[in-house]
Amino acid sequence: MFSLYGTTGRLFLGSMEQLRHIDGVQPVARTRAIEPLGRDGRDAASREGGPGGYAGPSDELHRSALAAYAQTQHPASPRQVLHRVADLMSHSVITVPASSTVLQAWQLLAQHGVGQAPVLGASGSLVGLLSRAELLQPARLPLPEANAVAWRSLLAQSVQTVMWTPVPSVAPDTDIRQLAQVLLDTGLPGLPVVDGQGSLVGFVSRSDILRAMVSDPPLDLWG
Repeated sequence: MFSLYGTTGRLFLGSMEQLRHIDGVQPVARTRAIEPLGRDGRDAASREGGPGGYAGPSDELHRSALAAYAQTQHPASPRQVLHRVADLMSHSVITVPASSTVLQAWQLLAQHGVGQAPVLGASGSLVGLLSRAELLQPARLPLPEANAVAWRSLLAQSVQTVMWTPVPSVAPDTDIRQLAQVLLDTGLPGLPVVDGQGSLVGFVSRSDILRAMVSDPPLDLWG
C-alpha cells in the first residue's frame, strides 16, 4: 500500500497501480552524472595514494583472497526470506523540519552523510522529501558570476521551496517488488515508510535493497 503526502496532509492512499496514475508523482530530474566509484566502493581520489596513486588490482586480489579464506571458516548459514518493506527498511531516520532553511538542511544532510531525508511539518507529519539532487538543480543555483547576495538568498530560502512534495510513501507490509517498481517509476532514491496512522516509522532506499542482497547470511528476496 502506498500513500501520497503533501503540506496539507495525506492526499492519496491506494495500490501501486493507482499511484502510477497520480500526476504529481513524476520522475526526478537528474542534475549530473554519478561519479565513478572504485570496485571497493570508494572514489578514485580517496583510494590509497590519492589521485593517480592507485596501486592496481593487487589490493583487490588481496581482499578477495581474504574473503575466500574467511568463508571457509564459517559454515553456510540458512537463507532468510525477505518479502516486505519492513524486512529491510532503516528504522533510524534523519528528518528535516519544514521550518529549516536550505543552509540548515544542507548542513544536516552533510553531517549525517545522507543524500535525502523526509521533511516533517510542525505536527511531525510527513510533508515532503529533500534530496541533495534537488538542492543542486541548475535552475535553482545562481549563475557563476552572481555575487554573494544571490547565494545568501538561496541558502536563506525555506526548505519548502525546494523539497519534493507531494511525496509518495510506503506501508511497512508492502511487497518489496512493488517498492522497487515505484522507485524506478519516480526516480526517487528512496521512500519514507509510514504506518496506518500516518506516522513516519522508517525509510527505505535503493541502498537498503542492495545491502540486503549482499548481506551475510545471503538473502532470498523473493522466497
